[in-house]
Amino acid sequence: MNVAVLSGGVGGARFVQGLLDAVDPAEVTVIGNVGDDLEVAGLHVSPDLDTLLYTLGKVGDAERGWGRAGETWNALKVARELGAETWFQLGDKDLGLHLARAEALKRGEPLSAVIDRFARALGIAARILPATDDRLRTWIRTADGELPFQEWFVRLRHEPEALGVRFEGAETARPARGVLQALAEADLIVIAPSNPFVSIGPVLAVEEIHDAITNRRVPCVAISPLIGGKAVKGPADRMLNRLRGGTGPFQVTQCYLGLIDALVYDEADGEVELGHVRPIVTKTLMTDAASRRSLAEAALETVAVPR
Repeated sequence: MNVAVLSGGVGGARFVQGLLDAVDPAEVTVIGNVGDDLEVAGLHVSPDLDTLLYTLGKVGDAERGWGRAGETWNALKVARELGAETWFQLGDKDLGLHLARAEALKRGEPLSAVIDRFARALGIAARILPATDDRLRTWIRTADGELPFQEWFVRLRHEPEALGVRFEGAETARPARGVLQALAEADLIVIAPSNPFVSIGPVLAVEEIHDAITNRRVPCVAISPLIGGKAVKGPADRMLNRLRGGTGPFQVTQCYLGLIDALVYDEADGEVELGHVRPIVTKTLMTDAASRRSLAEAALETVAVPR
């Protein structure tokens, strides 16, 4: 069964881990967010794609949820001592990947080809694709003006209230090679438990991807990133409350109008009327391999129900 997954970073990567235990990994394509991408010390950094690589390649730091396991910070320490800005932390092992990517991009390789090569080097059987090879960046509107995503999320710890989101470059961004084919050949499309605004929003901002899901002939299921109205990590609950008027499963569905047939959400949120969207109620907290697989299997139930 071919499965296409739209994913952000930590939550999405953990969900995909469970999915790869439930289906043939070779039949899974993960379409990742690039709205978080940024340049650090002249290097192109793709935080969500890199989290997918590290997690699925089994080299990630499971405790932090980002970066490499067994990381050291010598380069960052020296840079700080020499007066460089170091609010966006890159470990020594992480820098190795960024250097290899920078070299490949400078040679003219598209980001999708670079990520695919890295995935193979890490022994990942699933396919990981950026939503687009074109430049697409997320900006957050606050009371003090617009901020680049990482400045808001990391440097300011997402404390300024997000009043809106804009995706620079979305008007001209085209899907990366293989993305539309993966969506067309999928038996199921899954939106991972990622922030709907800043993790999934940039993917759907690519018009051809949005259109492909709108015109799908197979089920599409989303997994809510909230449990009992609260985000497991990050500002998704605050953003939903301000931008959609609440933090329940219904508000999550409002982020995906016309795009999903079912929503998987946690039993802590109770029984909720979701209109034309089928509710799938289960435990969604992913604490170990068994809970990750159980959540993936709940999403896979959607295939058995005709659109």
